Amino acid sequence: MNTGAISSRYAAALLKFARETGNEEKVYRQVSVLNRSMSLLPQLRYLIDNPMNISDERKFGLLASALGEEKMTEELRRFLMLVMKKKRTKMLRIMLLSYIRQYREEHKIKASRLITATEAPELEKRIADIVRQRKGDSVLFEHRIDPEIIGGFIFEIDGLRLDASTAAQLKSVRRQFIEKNRRIV
Repeated sequence: MNTGAISSRYAAALLKFARETGNEEKVYRQVSVLNRSMSLLPQLRYLIDNPMNISDERKFGLLASALGEEKMTEELRRFLMLVMKKKRTKMLRIMLLSYIRQYREEHKIKASRLITATEAPELEKRIADIVRQRKGDSVLFEHRIDPEIIGGFIFEIDGLRLDASTAAQLKSVRRQFIEKNRRIV
């Protein structure tokens, strides 16, 4: 069984259904919340993945409660019921990830990660403007603060990494000194 192809087809069907009903953005937000919840809570993922653990009604209830106060869209509700009816809950996380990827591709949204030593909203805005100018895409940031990089930033997008951190520059200088000392000895 090809879980990638199956998950991709289910995700594409949800995307098409949500587009037809005009709820595409809301479904995307809810799918993102479910994905994040399953990522952060391994117990939730275990309960959803395991077919023998709990009933489909309880699984649906857990997924609905993962959305918090927000009411689940009809599109997502029907999608989850279909997944459970077809006994595909073990692939639900892959389906959610596939939906997120397909939605972002269709709407030209680039997912990126920005790591800084302190808060830097102006840097985030400047980088988003540069990406928008060069590629015409909007940027979705995952901004993390890591004091260990000392200063500067690390930016990742599309598998590319720009490390302009002070810690990386210090490591580079250290490496150069070590190389130079090895040649002397």
